[in-house]
Amino acid sequence: MKKTAIILCLLLVMVSSGCADNNSNESEKAVKAGDSITVDYTGRLLDGTVFDTSVEEIAIESNVYTPQREYKPLGFVAGAGMVIPGFDNAVIGMAVGEEKVVTIPPEEAYGPCYDELVIDVPQDDFVNANITPIIGQKITSSQFQGIITDISENNVTIDCNHHLAGETLVFTIKIVSIDSSNV
Repeated sequence: MKKTAIILCLLLVMVSSGCADNNSNESEKAVKAGDSITVDYTGRLLDGTVFDTSVEEIAIESNVYTPQREYKPLGFVAGAGMVIPGFDNAVIGMAVGEEKVVTIPPEEAYGPCYDELVIDVPQDDFVNANITPIIGQKITSSQFQGIITDISENNVTIDCNHHLAGETLVFTIKIVSIDSSNV
């Protein structure tokens, strides 16, 4: 009985110290700032509407599929500001295969909507450029880019805010790979 207790204690010490773990691999490595990583993700609005995903099946199911797009994991350097701040912060500490859902407020996503980025352009400017404005149409000029949100007799209203500005975003993020070799 005493011998069995000693063996069990030794096994517990080995397991808790990691000595008995033969599976030390990338899945245990946590994302650090500076790591090159790839992630699968799905971005949703608070109402559950999918606005973007790296997973083709989800894009098809959610009616956001674009045939010209290649659906594959997103690669970026963690902590380098290559993605929105809330997404960047969310991946730190995650391991390969780990998945989590994170809610990102506008301040850590695309920012608030700014009234000063909603501009009125005279209808005559469109007539002179031989453009027929349509609500929802994307407009790009040398001075701004935006979406037509309203058309009146004299003006065309263009919202130059990012289309996700002011939105709280919900991302499902799964770490696909971590490469720390560039650190």
